[in-house]
Formats: sequence, C-alpha cells, structure tokens
Amino acid sequence: MDALCPICQKVMTEVSGHFHCSHCHGHYQQQAECPDCAKPLQVLKACGAVDYFCQNGHGLISKSRVRFSYLPTV
Repeated sequence: MDALCPICQKVMTEVSGHFHCSHCHGHYQQQAECPDCAKPLQVLKACGAVDYFCQNGHGLISKSRVRFSYLPTV
C-alpha cells in the first residue's frame, strides 16, 4: 500500500522513519487510527510483530482495519 501525500496525493517515500513527498517537499509522520472512533492507536511491538490497540474501548485492532493518516512534521 502506497503512502499518499495529504496535500498533493502523490506517492511518498519513507526516509528514516518518516515520509517525504518529492513533489510538494512535505515531511510527514504516519499515525495509526482506530477505524471505529478515529482516535490514535497505541502501537505494540514485540518479537517482530506489530499490533494495534485502541485505548478508547475497542481493544486490539486488526492490521487490515487500521487507518493511517499523515501528520506534518515540524
């Protein structure tokens, strides 16, 4: 799945843990959001696995249901 720039909708590249849009020169941080409440998810990493947890009552969220947004970095 390609990460699309929230400004120009062009494909971004991942560089050192963040995303860069070579078209509009924006830098963005990826944020995982709950598909049920749209709140940020807690990312749990252990033994090579990545899981997502909603602290707002929705529990563990399947990777296939997670929505990603891209926030500008400062």
